[in-house]
Amino acid sequence: MEDSQEYKKKKAYFEKIITLYGRNVVMEVLQERGVEIHKVHMANSNKPEGVIETILKLAKERNIEVAYHDKAALSRISKNAKQDQGVAIDIIANSYQNANEIKSLKSFKLLALDGIQNPQNLGMIIRSCAAGYVDGIILPKKNSAKISPLVIKASAGTLFRVPIYYCDTLDAILRELSDTKIYLLSSHAKQSIYDVQKSEKSIFVLGNESDGVSKEIEKLCNDSITIPMNRGVESLNVAVTASLIAFMR
Repeated sequence: MEDSQEYKKKKAYFEKIITLYGRNVVMEVLQERGVEIHKVHMANSNKPEGVIETILKLAKERNIEVAYHDKAALSRISKNAKQDQGVAIDIIANSYQNANEIKSLKSFKLLALDGIQNPQNLGMIIRSCAAGYVDGIILPKKNSAKISPLVIKASAGTLFRVPIYYCDTLDAILRELSDTKIYLLSSHAKQSIYDVQKSEKSIFVLGNESDGVSKEIEKLCNDSITIPMNRGVESLNVAVTASLIAFMR
């Protein structure tokens, strides 16, 4: 029984680890004192000079373990041998949770991101959600921006202040939340965001910067809502839209 519980604890811990790679990326993450770090990974072939020297110095200052690997082993860790430049870093995101956790919540207001690929937009969305009245963000692993230093910078240090629920694809988790009111943000909708009645469980779906919400996801939404526009303005940046939704009460 104890072994089983220990395994679950370790599994939960490692699910919260996000691995980033690239020399400048790793250096920038180490400079972000608010980011909790598990380990730095280094290829044996790296020469301790330039950026590598800076990385080792920062890791030592922060008392972070540096593990050395051959190139093949490092590429398995980074999952990107062509761009890792012989360096990777594991950051601990305690707010990074499996989307299945949503099923156990009694009430929530969530933002679901469908194909948001611009890291700056993702970072600004996270910042707005952390500041506003949102209980979390659903972020698919496929066809979405990944957590990166650009996202960390755009979130202005708020990345880990709001739960981020990860899933492989957005449609899979939405299909399992049948008792939830799911709203599609669309410029063609007739109902305004200001007319939405508060419900115990609600999800607001924001679509891709260019193409909007995909047809597949659109079919899973209960209703569509829009942001009323003046002076002939047709649409807003997705991060601005997220801000308006975040501060709805």
